[in-house]
Parts: sequence; C-alpha cells; structure tokens
Amino acid sequence: MNDRTSGPERAEREELARLLPAPAERDLPPGRHLHHKDNLMRLIDQDGDRTTARPRPRLLRPAVLLPAAGLALGGVLLTTLTLTGQDSTPAPPVAGTGSQATAPRGAAVLLDRIASVAEKSDEQTVTGDQFVYVRTLQSVNEGEYGGPAKLGEPGEREVWMTQKPGPVIDEGLIHEDGRYYPITVGVPDGETPVGYPAGLNRPTYAWLASLPTDPDTLLRRLATEISRDQDARDTPAEERDPDQDAFEAIGELLRETVMPPKTAAALYKAAARIPGVSEDPDAVDAAGRHGIGVARDDTRAGWRTAWIFDSTTLEYLGEQSYLIRDTEMGKKGTPISKSAVLERAVVDALRERPSKGKPSTT
Repeated sequence: MNDRTSGPERAEREELARLLPAPAERDLPPGRHLHHKDNLMRLIDQDGDRTTARPRPRLLRPAVLLPAAGLALGGVLLTTLTLTGQDSTPAPPVAGTGSQATAPRGAAVLLDRIASVAEKSDEQTVTGDQFVYVRTLQSVNEGEYGGPAKLGEPGEREVWMTQKPGPVIDEGLIHEDGRYYPITVGVPDGETPVGYPAGLNRPTYAWLASLPTDPDTLLRRLATEISRDQDARDTPAEERDPDQDAFEAIGELLRETVMPPKTAAALYKAAARIPGVSEDPDAVDAAGRHGIGVARDDTRAGWRTAWIFDSTTLEYLGEQSYLIRDTEMGKKGTPISKSAVLERAVVDALRERPSKGKPSTT
C-alpha cells in the first residue's frame, strides 16, 4: 500500500501514528479486524484522491493479524511476514511437548477418525507455476467497533494462491463482492518490496508436504514459527497463548489450502494434543450445513471457534465462531463469523475455475 499524502498531511499522520497506543490484536474476533482495516483503507484512499480498489488479504485469525492502525497509518506490508524455523529450534511450551495434557477423549477420538479419513484422500501433483483455488462462503461481523456484533449475509469468495516457492511479491488474487483484488506485498513510496517465501503465512502445497508428520514434532515446528512471528511483531507476553495460537494456526492452514493427505492427518492428530480442544455436537457453517465440530474456547477474548466436519463422511465443511459469555459484542451465543468451503482445486492460471476452465484471453 502506497501512502500518497505529502507535506503537512504526511507529518500529521506520522505524528498521529507515533502518539497512538499499539493496537491490541487478540481482542478482535474473526472477521472484525478485516472490517475495520477495510474502512481505514477506504479513508486513506479518499484522503489521497485515489479511486482504485484496495486488495483484501486472506481472512486471518487474530493471533496472526497485523495491527489495523499500523496498516492504515504506516503503509506497512499488506500480508503477514513469513518466518520459517527448524524443528530443532527451541520453542515455547505447547500441547504435547511439555505436559501430558491433551484434548478430552471424545474430541481426541473424533480427531483420530478425521485424521484416518484425511490420510486416505488422494495425493495431488502441484507445480510451482500453478495456483490453489478455493471457493467459500463467508459471513463476518459487520458491527461497529466497540459495539454489538452484526453478522453479515453470506458472501461468496474465491481465492487463487500462487504455488511458487518464493519469495514472491504477487501472492494471488481474491474475487469478492463482484470485484477482483490482487494479493500483493505493499510498501511505502520509495521502498523496495520484499517477497515472501512459502511458509506458515503463505502455505503452498509443497511447503505443507514438507512439514513433519509426527504430531509432536509438528506442534513444536508450529510453535517455533508462531513464536518467531510474534517476536518480529513485538507481541507482548500477556497476549501470547501457545495452545490457542497453535489451534488458530492449524485452523488457518485448513481453511484456504489444498492439503497433502499425510500433512492433514498429522495436523488433526496434533490438534488432539492441544489442551482445551473439545467436541461440538452440532455446528453450522455459512452454507447452513450441520455437522460435528472440533472447538476451542478463547477464554480471554470470550468466543469459541469450531472447525466443522460432515457427521457422516468427516469431510471438512467450514468454521464458525460465537461468543461464550456476555460481552460488549453481545449476549452469550451470538455468532461473530461463519465460513463454508464449497470447492477446492489446483488450476493453471489466475481466474481459472475448475468447472469453467481457463479464462478467455479475448
């Protein structure tokens, strides 16, 4: 994102950015961060007399989001910095690595069944010049900041993510609200963009396939990468929760990717080792499909997030989040976000759809 203001306006904006306190990331529920970031970006566009559409990044969980004020005022990167680590690097405690605590038996048995099904799915051949395509329905919180949650109507979203190992500047494309938004690395005027390699925040099929398939080793790997990402953003210790962060990171990896079977199985088995993970007997995705949920409560934020699976086939359907206690966002049980995966595929070009083939060049 390039900030085209200059002179007194730029000076005032920089002074405001300096005086503002660092925004809290974990107090924003799923979808809420994007809503306010988009509003801030629109204000910047109006201020700079710009009429081009702003790219909207992937729907990320609060644990891996960039601060909205920093994005709007400082013109920093539009996507999250990827930091990869080695399995041997010391990592903060996480479920299964420092204690015997795991998910309750019901959730653990369910995740083991889901892992067995996932491991039997077909392996795909994906090359670096291809794109992962995912079509979803998304319902996000459209309420005002500091006010009650207001879940919007489901809207269709398509993403195409490059599979180049990187580093890359152009990460992909989003089609949403009838418009196309490129996913690119943005920097202030005069600075050279730095591309992102494949990693936790840009998970290509090849990178996912390279992850450890031993659940405990995989959890340590995720913990290392999450911790390094938080260190890079100076996330305070009191805002870090290794178990919740691991659950959210796995959920993000499941959402808009095509997953190698062995990696999918390992992720589900790893999730079974996270304390606090439970079974939600009736969860509903953005398409209205009922299924069985694998959930965890973010007790500090006051909401529960559940991954939803078909009760019969155990196929991943989507995700939902709702309040688990009365807060300023609403009463206990108020929904704050929902998603539903409708289609996943590997395609050869941007804007190519599995059911319609490659886009016309005329």
